[in-house]
Amino acid sequence: MADQVTQKQQSGSRKSKALSGGTKAPDFTLHSTPDQFVSLSEFQGQPVVLAFYPADWSPVCGDEMALFNEVLPEFQNLGAELVGISVDGAWCHAAFARDRKLHFPLLADFEPKGAVARLYGVYRDGDGVSERALFVIDSEGVIHWSYVSPLGVNPGANGVLSALEDLENKKTAKNHNTKELKKTK
Repeated sequence: MADQVTQKQQSGSRKSKALSGGTKAPDFTLHSTPDQFVSLSEFQGQPVVLAFYPADWSPVCGDEMALFNEVLPEFQNLGAELVGISVDGAWCHAAFARDRKLHFPLLADFEPKGAVARLYGVYRDGDGVSERALFVIDSEGVIHWSYVSPLGVNPGANGVLSALEDLENKKTAKNHNTKELKKTK
């Protein structure tokens, strides 16, 4: 029986309970360094990308974070900040970020282990790590888009970029409509 569960989990049939678009993003505060913290609420007023990943130093996680580092200027051009989150500790993140030359914060969902991943519905209880999950949160703190990738698959950045572009287009349309409304008054 345990072998059957393991085979199902490895094949990717695990049903994610990730929070979906339209849900208010739960606030949190996590270590960004051993003596500093970052809270989601600090990003209020701008979009933020949360990139949950299983662990520092794994090949797929390293590739995923390196890719996000490469496209970081595109995220920033769309007004968004990027934050990586895993259950690794702040010291591990510091070494990983330095080795990979990452230019965005890695937050330690370390103690209590996986508490933030649980809030977002992406903690893997049997494995002790988070899913490989992406969330784009709008400037109001509402999840605009989310995606859970199989653990062994780098999801790339196209989904995140599309979601950020969609947010930008909605913002532009809203600003245009507001200007038109003011003209008619």
